[in-house]
Amino acid sequence: MPASDISDTLYEFVRARAKGCCEYCLTSEELSGTRCQVDHIIPRSRQGTTTADNLSLACPACNGHKHARMRAIDPESGAEVPLFDPRRQRWHDHFAWSTDGIQVTGLTPTGRATVVALKMNDPLIVGARALWVGVGAHPPREE
Repeated sequence: MPASDISDTLYEFVRARAKGCCEYCLTSEELSGTRCQVDHIIPRSRQGTTTADNLSLACPACNGHKHARMRAIDPESGAEVPLFDPRRQRWHDHFAWSTDGIQVTGLTPTGRATVVALKMNDPLIVGARALWVGVGAHPPREE
């Protein structure tokens, strides 16, 4: 269900563009049974606009951990870096799946910081991914 300032049409556009998957951790609405939310990449509290170029689809976990943040600490370098931006960056440039397909690995400072900040490898989602891998439904195929 879209936020009050996001029209149904814009919400459906964002959802269709993301193919029903979180644009941060790639969790599928169909597999998780949970409807994703629209995230303002640049938060409204920081003058982010409610336009398609500033919106992404995010699972409730990623959206809740991201909140109004745009930056986080890279655990490897200790530097503050921008979080992943699904509109301007490609997922596979910043992240990869572990060999067993259940954990997201950050490949770049932005990727590593985003994995930690959004808690993309929380034990609950890792457990769900293990089940999805077991039935051949995960990890998602690169497009």
